[in-house]
Amino acid sequence: MASSLFKTLIRSSSSNSPSAARNLCLVSAQVSNHTAKWMQDRSKKSPMELINEVPPIKVEGRIVACEGDSNPALGHPIEFICLDLHEPAVCKYCGLRYVQEHHH
Repeated sequence: MASSLFKTLIRSSSSNSPSAARNLCLVSAQVSNHTAKWMQDRSKKSPMELINEVPPIKVEGRIVACEGDSNPALGHPIEFICLDLHEPAVCKYCGLRYVQEHHH
């Protein structure tokens, strides 16, 4: 699926003909069909449901550097997150939540 999608994108971007617009419609239809098929399977949780099950990560400092995963190949660009607010701060890439652990 991904390779045929990629080939369609390459063909459509290299040509300025009316068929290029049709190719983009085809790509859109393939993506929509794939998404609809994935959403029909109710036995699997959505990515947002899975990430919301992870409790907020407690840290001692005011700023945390989120990489998404301990393995750089599986993570995302580093995002530095300020934890000055009382509610958990959310990483814009992976959705992990962080809170500052206050010691009294």
